[in-house]
Amino acid sequence: MSGIRILSDFCVAVCEGLLRVGFGRQHRAAVGPIVGARPPQKAVSRDLIDAVATKTGASKAQTGETLDALLEAIKKQVSRGDAVQLIGFGSFGSGKRAARVGRNPKTGEEIKIQAARTVKFTAGKAFKDAVNKR
Repeated sequence: MSGIRILSDFCVAVCEGLLRVGFGRQHRAAVGPIVGARPPQKAVSRDLIDAVATKTGASKAQTGETLDALLEAIKKQVSRGDAVQLIGFGSFGSGKRAARVGRNPKTGEEIKIQAARTVKFTAGKAFKDAVNKR
């Protein structure tokens, strides 16, 4: 299976935007078993675009178009069965799930589940280290 290796300032900025803590506009009250514990933040694409635009100095419109183009290119490659490797971030690929027999939880009757193609993501070492703050 052939793959594409992509390394650019934009990808690095996307990684840093994903890892930035608290850059989301949606602030939630700290609710958790530990006093002062922060709930996980959910970044929306607008927040990611803002973070990348700030890091790269590009306009938000250009950054949004670039992010959309990057995601579209990844979707096309993975749909064709190719792997996409973003150095330092991770790899996207596809896999196959075999047909199998399952059960309807309501009735207990057996049902046939069709074979399907799945999407896989494997985080790269640098991304894992950043998440684990090594």
